[in-house]
Amino acid sequence: MNKAQKLIAAASVVLAPLGTAAFADNTDTVQVFYDLLSNPGSESHVTAFMGVTAENWESVGDYSGKNKSREGLVGQLGFFDQLIPDLEWSVEAMHEAGEFVTVRSRATGTPVGPLFGVDGQGRDFEILTIDIHELADGKIVRTHHVEDWAGALQQLSGK
Repeated sequence: MNKAQKLIAAASVVLAPLGTAAFADNTDTVQVFYDLLSNPGSESHVTAFMGVTAENWESVGDYSGKNKSREGLVGQLGFFDQLIPDLEWSVEAMHEAGEFVTVRSRATGTPVGPLFGVDGQGRDFEILTIDIHELADGKIVRTHHVEDWAGALQQLSGK
């Protein structure tokens, strides 16, 4: 082995741990989001959510075209806590690529009143959801999301 090869080999041994440190595991941070979705009335989960999201965090996915703030989401979830007390948001898969974490999850629940105008009369629903979380400096800055609420309403209407 010549001098150049030895130098490259030594450098790779020394620098290898630095390369892996550049790719932080953001899945634990993102899991806090789903813990809140399953416990929307819990102050400790709200506090944890506020801790892992940036102050200017945005929820992108409302068909009105208006993004929701952290406070707006927490307010909406407070309503969901009353309407769907057994709401459960189960993560089925997470995939991290750089500063993005994509999540496939399933939401289930039994509304105790009309959901989006549909009285489920005690029926429950199970829907698929897809979210893409963008992170910067270890905090979630934006979440793009799609939920199958039309499927939930179909299940609740008994059709």
